Amino acid sequence: MRSPKRPTAYARWSRGQGIDVVPGFHIPDLRALPLKPWARVGGEGVFINHDDSDRSNDCYVSRIPAGGSLHPVRHLHEVMIHVLSGRGSTTVWGPGGEPRSFEWGTGSLFAIPLNLRYQHFNGSGEQPATLLAVTNAPVVINLFDEAEFVFDCPYDFTARYSGAAGYFGGEGTLTGRLWESNFVPDVREFGLVDYRERGAGGTNVQFRLARNTMMAHVSQFPVGTYKKAHRHAPGAHVVILGGTGYSLMWKEGEPVERFDWSAGSLVVPPGDTFHQHFNTGPAPARYLALRHLNARRDPATGLPMSSVSTRLGGDQIDYADESPAVREMYREACADNGVEPRMAEFHGTARNTVRNRA
Repeated sequence: MRSPKRPTAYARWSRGQGIDVVPGFHIPDLRALPLKPWARVGGEGVFINHDDSDRSNDCYVSRIPAGGSLHPVRHLHEVMIHVLSGRGSTTVWGPGGEPRSFEWGTGSLFAIPLNLRYQHFNGSGEQPATLLAVTNAPVVINLFDEAEFVFDCPYDFTARYSGAAGYFGGEGTLTGRLWESNFVPDVREFGLVDYRERGAGGTNVQFRLARNTMMAHVSQFPVGTYKKAHRHAPGAHVVILGGTGYSLMWKEGEPVERFDWSAGSLVVPPGDTFHQHFNTGPAPARYLALRHLNARRDPATGLPMSSVSTRLGGDQIDYADESPAVREMYREACADNGVEPRMAEFHGTARNTVRNRA
């Protein structure tokens, strides 16, 4: 008889935090999740974990009470933070102990440099502020199997942060579709670049923040359109920033499931699961994806397999190869919402007979 699987160090730590751990494949409204007091952090919180969180990344929502703050913390894992609602500021203490602060509001995105001590403050005396964080804590806690070391290591990573003024000022550098920065004031308004590879006139920008190994991106697609289906490794946390629609998710050879979404929803596709996003509303649909950087790559070109056609051994389904049921479901959904589908112009394009560009 096979012995029961022993919980990982991360699982033991997270379950001991005194807050709930909820499954994260589909959360209709992140802002409506019930939160519990979180003694270690202050304020309230809830973990949102997927099936592979123990070996990739996790997610949590925390709430800062009106006029309040969370506790100062530091940790040896990376963290990206998206402000779901509210306004406030964060103070960081660099290697010399000098404090620097920056302000944020609804829609902001930023990362805390590795092992930097920091503290969040609510800037409103009337409304709470709600933050969503995606971290690689599972990998780090499992590696050391000693939570006290992960959260109380005194080492300063000066190559990542030296205390320079303007670090969180929002400046950055755009190379292709990659924006390298440390702070984005509002991802809902950030200018995007054409991204034909995913289809249907979509736009996209990738974010690399605070020299993290974790990444994020924002994608938008027009009214009356949907994106190509693809699959990849686990850990992409897709936060809907605007618009209404649905996502289909399925493993090869298994039934297709539909998940409806609107602004504030979260969708987390399981690993090796095809997923496809559909805009059924009267406005462009935009989302933010925060993810663990573990993409499979084509050895010949170095491109992510999620942008290479399945007919070429990749993980993206061209429009010409999708099931007729996908198109029929979309036509019906658009009709229900009084939206005119625009997909005919994209369905008629040639198949992807060459490997896509990055």
